[in-house]
Amino acid sequence: MRGVNKVMLIGNLGKDPDVQLLDGHIAVAKFPLATTETYKDKGGKLISQTEWHMVVLWRGLAELAQKYLHKGSLVYIEGRLKTRTWDDKDGNKKFATEVVAENMIMLDKRGEPAHGHTDHAMDGFAGSDIPPADNSDDDLID
Repeated sequence: MRGVNKVMLIGNLGKDPDVQLLDGHIAVAKFPLATTETYKDKGGKLISQTEWHMVVLWRGLAELAQKYLHKGSLVYIEGRLKTRTWDDKDGNKKFATEVVAENMIMLDKRGEPAHGHTDHAMDGFAGSDIPPADNSDDDLID
């Protein structure tokens, strides 16, 4: 039996894409993507929980990201998870799980500047001070 490794995300860029050209003029772009889930807790209070994902785009997708995406841009990303491991300078093993994009759709309205986006998810890549939620009985809100 073969496994399935498929990720679909809609979110906002946490910063402008970092684009580099590798040997052979192969473009690679990386950026943090914030996805925010909003739901009501048991008391009816709206709670927002933001998750951060590192997205990696190659070749043509990287070039599109460099040309059209900015901090705050709303995008749909479809791809797969890839985990990298390495040893840091002190010999400690490090891990990073990234979303390697295979498809990207820009969702900002035509002519709408991405820089004007005011979503609280853009406050910082370091994460959020929202505590983990107990959503066992909570209703999700669109």
